Amino acid sequence: MSPSPARRSKKRSAPETAAPKRPFVAHHLSPPHEVLSEDETKRVLASLATPPERLPKILLQDPGLQTDPKFIALRDSGENLVGRIVRIRRPSATAGQAVAYRLIVPSVGGD
Repeated sequence: MSPSPARRSKKRSAPETAAPKRPFVAHHLSPPHEVLSEDETKRVLASLATPPERLPKILLQDPGLQTDPKFIALRDSGENLVGRIVRIRRPSATAGQAVAYRLIVPSVGGD
């Protein structure tokens, strides 16, 4: 007696639906990011005595930016955020709080 051919189940193709987008939840280790207003930007650049191009960069699609509700509101309203300054506050054992500034640059995809 010869073995019967293996039974194979026909794979049913599931209808392709887009997975629902999960809401962003900031990680507890991610420091808060804050998009600065035009006035704050001028004051910060004057106090640092540097042009904005000399600041470290942060991509527009960086997940840390999504911790700022102001950033979300500006992005959803369609405002151009490239060239804006972001303040990042991190807890520091020696200084109490370390403040860093970043310049928003467009993402690779061209956002």
